[in-house]
Amino acid sequence: MIKKILITGGAGYIGSHIAELLSKNKKELFIADNLSTGYKSLINKNAKFFKININNTKKLKQIIKDNKIDSIIHLAGSLIVNKGEKQPKFYFKNNVLATKNVLHALKGTFVKNIIFSSTAAVYKEGIIKVSEKSKLEPKSVYGKTKLKAEKLIITFCKKNKINYAILRYFNVVGSSPSGKIGLINKGDHLFKNFSIQTFLKNPIFKIYGTNYKTLDGSCIRDFIHISDLSEIHYKVLKKINKINKSKILNCGYGRGISVIEVVKEFKKYTNNNLKVIKLPRRKGDLSNITAINKNLLKFIKWKPKFYRLSLMVKSSLKWEKLNN
Repeated sequence: MIKKILITGGAGYIGSHIAELLSKNKKELFIADNLSTGYKSLINKNAKFFKININNTKKLKQIIKDNKIDSIIHLAGSLIVNKGEKQPKFYFKNNVLATKNVLHALKGTFVKNIIFSSTAAVYKEGIIKVSEKSKLEPKSVYGKTKLKAEKLIITFCKKNKINYAILRYFNVVGSSPSGKIGLINKGDHLFKNFSIQTFLKNPIFKIYGTNYKTLDGSCIRDFIHISDLSEIHYKVLKKINKINKSKILNCGYGRGISVIEVVKEFKKYTNNNLKVIKLPRRKGDLSNITAINKNLLKFIKWKPKFYRLSLMVKSSLKWEKLNN
């Protein structure tokens, strides 16, 4: 029985949504976050919060032991692709060394399960539809650090008999249907940037790369709504705990949507002053990638609720409107 769950990075975009769902399901929650990219306003009110850097293994271990944590959802890390290209050492520290320290903190504790947030960026460029068995050859620094973290988790968990689930996210978008939580930190999030611009007098949509080998020349992504992704975490955690088995799973809808298609959908909500700017490709960006999610659908009973592009856009705009 899963009772006590610690979320590292639980004050962030994805962590806060997972916490909301777990809280609704009456789980005892603990959040560890240094608030470098997380926000106090996103911390679940029913969770016990610890402001710590997860590289502090000793303190993290104490929290896990004192509170008899049985499951960890490890989300803390750095995730903006183009920033990783400029700050490789920082990304190695935040994604690889931090994961290593979290694993060290689990030794001699009650922890039985760990879920890790990985990424589709671990796959080789040029494979349009990827399964979990597709070639792993990350193009970006971000993808490389996530793959290294995956390998650390697999080795450690096998040795210490801990169940793990590595969830390879595709492109996460949207906000909570409750309207209480959404993406604050814009970084280079396409839907966030477009949502901000939509409410301006002279909106500008930036498209990075229009000469890719795709139908309209723009990147193609498998966008997944944050609420559907949160449900995946909860169901996968319950399943690995029940059957005592570990899994690597793609988390996407299995459907590609181009950046220009996203522009067209957002365009419906903007005024006539909208300006679309075409810019050069960004280093590290994959051109076209979608998930083969058969293994996910076999492993858990999951039916996505927010897969329509219109719903994903409306959800993002609703959050932006409430916070402006």
